[in-house]
Amino acid sequence: MRADARFTWLFWAVWRRNLLVYRRIWAVNFLPPLLEPLFYLLAFGFGFSGLVTDVQWHGQPMGFIQFFAPAVVAVTTMWQSFMETSYSSFVRMFYQKTYDAMLATPLSLEEIIVAEIVWGATRAVIAATLVLTVVASMGYATSPQALLAIPVACLGGLAFGAVGMAITSITPSIDMFNLPVFLFITPMFLFSGTFFPVDGLPGWAGSVAHFLPLYHLAELMRGACLGRLTAAAWGNVAVLIGVFALFFPLALAGMRRRLIK
Repeated sequence: MRADARFTWLFWAVWRRNLLVYRRIWAVNFLPPLLEPLFYLLAFGFGFSGLVTDVQWHGQPMGFIQFFAPAVVAVTTMWQSFMETSYSSFVRMFYQKTYDAMLATPLSLEEIIVAEIVWGATRAVIAATLVLTVVASMGYATSPQALLAIPVACLGGLAFGAVGMAITSITPSIDMFNLPVFLFITPMFLFSGTFFPVDGLPGWAGSVAHFLPLYHLAELMRGACLGRLTAAAWGNVAVLIGVFALFFPLALAGMRRRLIK
């Protein structure tokens, strides 16, 4: 942080403000993360399961839905945290002028941005818990290790929340968010071992997939839901921590340039 930067536990006041707004429209906030993944499971899971018998994940055969269901938890984590710190944060910053009002209080910029990223992770944990409940009720997350999906969602939420906030700091208008979604989020959604194992991709494409943070989040979620987490999972954890460590200072520096005149 800069020498004049300041950070205290006041950031929880911003987090609480977002929570209060969330609770006012809780039904609207609960339905999309609950129903959208369910539609994915019904459409892709049961639809493809009739065409694809078994898939191989690290040499272990399993049914397609068993492979796909945990990835839905990972995808939900990514979308919830990224959208909260991109579109939603931009609306609060540019249209509602919420950040300007907060900066007129004893809150520092660092406290506001940290609270926004932590809130994005909170949204991700709430949504992931809802989806995990659905997946478990369908019999695809029966291992006790499935409970580890919740802290994994928190870590993934922090990583993608930091990415979203860094992008918000350099995005000139809300329409321009289509570019990072189209060029970054959508390719990860499709090619990170969510719909099919990356082993089925060409060699170069499989290597690229290993650099995508959603791949590592999906690996952790799948390992947790299937009860197959091993020591190799720490490598996936390290990548997500690295993504957060890279984009968090970029978010702070970018938002300081944008908001502090």
